[in-house]
Amino acid sequence: MTTNENNITPLYRIAFPYCIQKQEDGSYLLFNREYKPIGFRFKVLREDIIRKISVDGDPSDRAIYLYGDGSKPTQNKENMEDYLERLSVLMSLKVE
Repeated sequence: MTTNENNITPLYRIAFPYCIQKQEDGSYLLFNREYKPIGFRFKVLREDIIRKISVDGDPSDRAIYLYGDGSKPTQNKENMEDYLERLSVLMSLKVE
C-alpha cells in the first residue's frame, strides 16, 4: 500500500473507485487505487457509459480508469471536478 511521508495512506487510494476491470464471466468489478476490489460488480456496461466514465474516453472495456497518475483527484480542483463528474455517472448504475 502506498503511503506518504508520515506513513499514512491517502483515503482516496483505498476508499474511492480507481478502475473497473472486466472479469472472466463478463461482469465488471470495481477496484481502488491499490487494485483491491471495492466490492461492487456490474453485469453490463454500455460503450456510451464506458466513454463517459473513462478518464481518457477510451471505449475499451477490459480496464476502465476513472483517473490516471497525471490526473489524481486530489492534485487540483479541476481534476476533482472531472473525477466527481465521472463518479456521478458511475453512481447512477445498478450493481449485482
